[in-house]
Amino acid sequence: MKVVTFGELMLRLSPPDNNRIMQSKSFNSSYAGSEANVSVSLSRFGIQSKFISALPSNIIGHTALSQLRYHGVDTSDILFKEGRIGIYFVESGYSQRPSLVVYDRKSSVIANTKTTDYNWKTIFESNDWFHFSGITPALSKELSQACENALIEAKKMGLRVSCDLNFRNKLWSKEKASSVMRRYMKYIDVLIGNEEDAKIIFGFDYTDNDSQKVKINEYEIIMKEINKNYGIKKIYFTLRESISATKNHWGSIGYDGEEFFLSNKYEIEILDRLGAGDSFAAGIIYSEINDFSTQKSINFATAASCLKHTIHEDFNIVTLEEVFDLMNGPGTGRIKR
Repeated sequence: MKVVTFGELMLRLSPPDNNRIMQSKSFNSSYAGSEANVSVSLSRFGIQSKFISALPSNIIGHTALSQLRYHGVDTSDILFKEGRIGIYFVESGYSQRPSLVVYDRKSSVIANTKTTDYNWKTIFESNDWFHFSGITPALSKELSQACENALIEAKKMGLRVSCDLNFRNKLWSKEKASSVMRRYMKYIDVLIGNEEDAKIIFGFDYTDNDSQKVKINEYEIIMKEINKNYGIKKIYFTLRESISATKNHWGSIGYDGEEFFLSNKYEIEILDRLGAGDSFAAGIIYSEINDFSTQKSINFATAASCLKHTIHEDFNIVTLEEVFDLMNGPGTGRIKR
């Protein structure tokens, strides 16, 4: 099986040692983006993965490309054009101080691409799966249309399609996001999200905002409604209960159109939570490709994303063995010799 993902690859700058941006005279640099993160995870799990994007034709763009190639991602259809790479600054939270993300991505190279830059029939040739998130269509009107064109062509060519709702309020309004993303739903086979995404895109609020406790019965209501209204066959949501910036409870729920399944639940201490949702999405795609049961799928994806919280930067550089060990073991973190 071969997977194509489509999105923006960005430069990430982070102060060292949990410092605040205003304290820092230097920044750690890396490269990431929602769909790129998914491609890296899948490649490391042994799935052939191609990433579609546009990068600046300079040393920054080529360095970003090299990071994907290092992890085995197919970059052969990435475009190089004049312009700039999007940047985001990440200030890691600690205890009661939340993490902070500051974007500097306006007029990035990919945001300035046209729908005609992407020949989806050629891109999808000999591929089996297409994945994107709600971030990509939010970048520009042209990319919104490019996503729709990709979805139409993917279904024509018989690819399975997954979508991570991934709403970003710094990119577009709730009303625009809801309008565009609902239009895409008729093409989606596997839907991935969380409680905030569902509230914004589908108009449901099913968490207790005071305690941050997850109300499972309300998740079930919205998942049933999505299945009924859009015919989506598989729906997976992460379940996060925030105790503090560095301590969460983490799990997931899956729905196959008939039954609901709850994953293993972890109490996690967070080193870096960025990319956790993307690692969950990659875990779901891997599970679906390998015909795991819904129960096994959410247990695998939740374990993979649990491990991501323990790794600096966005890429989930874990092995299949590590994921299965956590999925099937006590999760105590004992040293391995």
